[in-house]
Amino acid sequence: MLTVRLFCAAGMSTSLLVNKMIEEAKKEGKEVDIVAYPVNELDRRLDGVDVALLGPQVGYLKKKAQKTAADAGVPLDVIPMADYGRCNGKAVLELAEKLAKK
Repeated sequence: MLTVRLFCAAGMSTSLLVNKMIEEAKKEGKEVDIVAYPVNELDRRLDGVDVALLGPQVGYLKKKAQKTAADAGVPLDVIPMADYGRCNGKAVLELAEKLAKK
């Protein structure tokens, strides 16, 4: 199972993207645990997580968030704006899988 946490400004704007990612995983027969939270909860939400992704609206926090995630042994990156804006669940799921394999 792939455990992914998305972090955005309030934890709600990514809910549609989370649903699209879960739908895509089901289509592909993959087990996932994907949840969105506000970015200010990042340090408390990394236990047992395979990948953390930031919404582009909080991408400016990447450097600080990467240090927190690295300390927890979790790869982190920013979701590309185009994929986020289009709610491209397939592309964002692929990004998460790619990061988890590193």
